[in-house]
Amino acid sequence: MNGKVYLIGAGPGDPGLLTLRGAELLRRASVVLYDGLSNSEILAHAPTAEQICVGKHGQSRIWRQDEIIDEMLRHARGGACVVRLKGGDPAVFARTAEEAEALRDAGIEFEIVPGITAALAAGSYAGIPITHRRFASAVALVTGHEEPGKSQSSLDWDALARFPGTLVIYMGVTTVAAWTAALIGGGKSPATPAAILRRCSLPDQQIIHCRLDEVAEHLTPATKLRPPVIVIVGEVTGLAQTMSWFETRPLFAKRVLVTRSEQQAGELATPLRELGAEVIEQPLIEIGPPENWSDIDAVIADLLGIDTLIFTSQNGVCSFLDRLMASGKDARSLASTKLAVVGAKTAHALAQYHLRADVVPADFSAESLAEQLRDQAPGQRFVWLRASRGPDLLAERLREFGGNVSEVIAYTHRDLETVDPQTLARLERNEIHWVPVTSGAIATALIRLCGQSLHRTKLATLAPAISQTFTDAGFTVAAEAKTATIQSLVHAIQTAEAT
Repeated sequence: MNGKVYLIGAGPGDPGLLTLRGAELLRRASVVLYDGLSNSEILAHAPTAEQICVGKHGQSRIWRQDEIIDEMLRHARGGACVVRLKGGDPAVFARTAEEAEALRDAGIEFEIVPGITAALAAGSYAGIPITHRRFASAVALVTGHEEPGKSQSSLDWDALARFPGTLVIYMGVTTVAAWTAALIGGGKSPATPAAILRRCSLPDQQIIHCRLDEVAEHLTPATKLRPPVIVIVGEVTGLAQTMSWFETRPLFAKRVLVTRSEQQAGELATPLRELGAEVIEQPLIEIGPPENWSDIDAVIADLLGIDTLIFTSQNGVCSFLDRLMASGKDARSLASTKLAVVGAKTAHALAQYHLRADVVPADFSAESLAEQLRDQAPGQRFVWLRASRGPDLLAERLREFGGNVSEVIAYTHRDLETVDPQTLARLERNEIHWVPVTSGAIATALIRLCGQSLHRTKLATLAPAISQTFTDAGFTVAAEAKTATIQSLVHAIQTAEAT
């Protein structure tokens, strides 16, 4: 039996603008054919699918349309669930009609899933409403690059020059001199306001406001502003100052390198993106299970003999409690055991298992946690479920206070040995503005792998001990969190940028 093909619009760029239907179908996909205008981050919705790039300007060969259709048909005829992922909306200058016709002729079932096209996104992300009750009651979406084989243009530029509304020109970079001259020749005022919008909705979005007769100057040669670019022509472009929000965010156009493990990166990356930053994720450590589970299993078997379990990370919580559940036990086994955590995030991780922390220090540090446990420490048995490496301060303090402390490895930290060469090159070119660092292990790895390149960026740290690691190595720390929380670290970066 043939498979089915889904022609899905990826939206204007921001991966969060993919529709729920699009995300659902990507999860089902066995093959994804994606073009260069669809954000590759969207492919995270299809982790098990074969992912085939059909062309990205400057990075890979651009496939011909007939090649894309043949590849799509080949996989569908083999019974695959195929997603054809397109930038923007499949029905707007995306050649979807040709692909749908080929599928229908081949007797292959298909579905078209809409996406947000750049012209519509411009209103929300560039502050340019393409309709306005005072300035424009009509919109024309126009291609600046018609099919090369046409005997004559199907566009009436004289009529478009008289069009009583907003013009949005797609794919008009290489032909800008011709179409701007045609509009002006057709009677459009050279002084008509225009906006050139590149990479709409992405962290490096660019907007150039100018007159119609200045558009070609900004786009020629084509290397000045590489696609994707649209040009909006009309009075509505003047509203961008009053409606702007995207580019006024405190970290807009700042590039931030997040070096936490893959499992933890999102906790830091998400608030940075919300503030407008472009986030590059480059894990420098890898978190994994303990080398063997015997010590954890021994703790689970002896819970009645343990007074307090101590967790100093979300990873420790998840590792231990998942193992507890896998052993056939559940939260009832912890009824007689107190739970102590180092901070609110770790307490929240416990809450996901319907458990409440008995001890949470006010300033989220191991030192503070030890002080809070001081009075109950004498003669008490503590089990600290910790990483395979890190400071031993907590255990040392509790032993000084008379506690019996067992340190049990709940998960491992392993340094990664390489950094993406492109990331290193961006550091060298001063293209990375901030590197937030959340642990001493990551600080050490950064110094070892990136070396003097770190002088070309700003370092932000989660705690004084991490700052000291950089200082001892001859680096300057530009921002330090006031409390050891991700929220405080992000705020420190934001504050430093504002000063």
